[in-house]
Amino acid sequence: MDKIITEDEQKAAVKTLERLISVPSYNQSAEEGAPFGRGIRNALDEMMKICDELGFKTYEDPDGYYGYAEVGSGDKLFGVICHLDTVPAGDLGKWKYNPFKGTIVNNAVYGRGSQDDKGPGIAALFAVKALMDQGYHFNQRIRFIYGTDEEILWRGIAEYNKKEAPIDSGISPDAEFPLIYAEKGLQQSYLVGPGTDKLKLNLKNAFNAVPDSAVYDGPKQDEVKAALDKHGFEYTSDNNSITVIGKSVHAMMAPEGTNAVLRLAIALDDVFDFKPLDFIGKLFKEDATGNNVLGDVRDESGQLTFNISSLEINESETRMQIDLRIPVTIDRDELLEKLSKQVATYDLKYVHFDYLAPLYVPKDSKLVQTLMEVYKEQTGDVDAEPQISGGATFARTMNNCVAFGGMLPTTPDYMHQANEQWPLPDMYKAMEIYAQAIKKLCVD
Repeated sequence: MDKIITEDEQKAAVKTLERLISVPSYNQSAEEGAPFGRGIRNALDEMMKICDELGFKTYEDPDGYYGYAEVGSGDKLFGVICHLDTVPAGDLGKWKYNPFKGTIVNNAVYGRGSQDDKGPGIAALFAVKALMDQGYHFNQRIRFIYGTDEEILWRGIAEYNKKEAPIDSGISPDAEFPLIYAEKGLQQSYLVGPGTDKLKLNLKNAFNAVPDSAVYDGPKQDEVKAALDKHGFEYTSDNNSITVIGKSVHAMMAPEGTNAVLRLAIALDDVFDFKPLDFIGKLFKEDATGNNVLGDVRDESGQLTFNISSLEINESETRMQIDLRIPVTIDRDELLEKLSKQVATYDLKYVHFDYLAPLYVPKDSKLVQTLMEVYKEQTGDVDAEPQISGGATFARTMNNCVAFGGMLPTTPDYMHQANEQWPLPDMYKAMEIYAQAIKKLCVD
């Protein structure tokens, strides 16, 4: 298979990535025309300028929610779904180089967004640009769709889907090669019940993380310590409080973590007579698969994960925060009905917060088969298999779309971390994979 990406195109892509990294684009206060802050709107403006300069037809939502760049003609639409927002840089003292400059050092490009997701988006864009420059004729329109709120609530891509026609197929370069054909449904909810004046807790954490510590500073601390000891749970203490120790992991891998909130709740349930606590202490316990509550819920995409990340108890109410990763073929309504009935016996009520529908594109589909063929040809990784994930990418917001790269399996993961960087050889390999894949899917 002849190589498509030239050295000149590699250099141009890197220069453009440096340019885009130099526009900070993390979520900030809304302004007119900038619903997620001026920085993200500036990045959207810059991306549209870049695409104009490369010869794409562009459209930018006047309200600042999304933009797209298109080439080709025809009724069919192939989407490349990217996002321009990043997480903040965090502690600048931990960065070797300016996170908002784009710096080439040791054959890697450093900067916030280099891996997630400005770098892969630029790699895919220049892959299509290379095909354009070499005179290939596209048999459908290829549209790069730029979301602006992926790291928070996906409001930008939701606006796109309200206003624009759906794609026929596509990819999202915002994960790992070879590809992800199934992403579990993501249900985030609350379990709410009565309060009590006997106990007060304020264990508030993110939905999508297993908490690694839980502090208790209430009454009966000696009894709580005895209960923790009985269960073999690790903790530290001083004269005023007890801190239960856990191990944090992402909620999609909850069974691999140690949930400190659950461990404290189990011990407290031994000490206090309070029905909502019984739900954790006597039924749920530490089973992050939800098997004790819902049975063994699984399909080809894996087993259900069930994370209880927060527990708040005061005089007026009890509130638990839950994150469910639901296997792709499971009936969500039936599952939630069963959950609602189970928690009701513990004086708890199920309350919906947010839901992302699953992604599922069959492994024998033309899209998956073609992408896998190209990946194997370009990497020599002939044993690679399509992957499943409990995480979430923009691919699940579109028709017949999968997450495809841009990180190779061997690429060190720096996403959301200080010194985020993408090795240039990996970027160049991704560019070639994208070019060959789009050639096979979208060229006569």
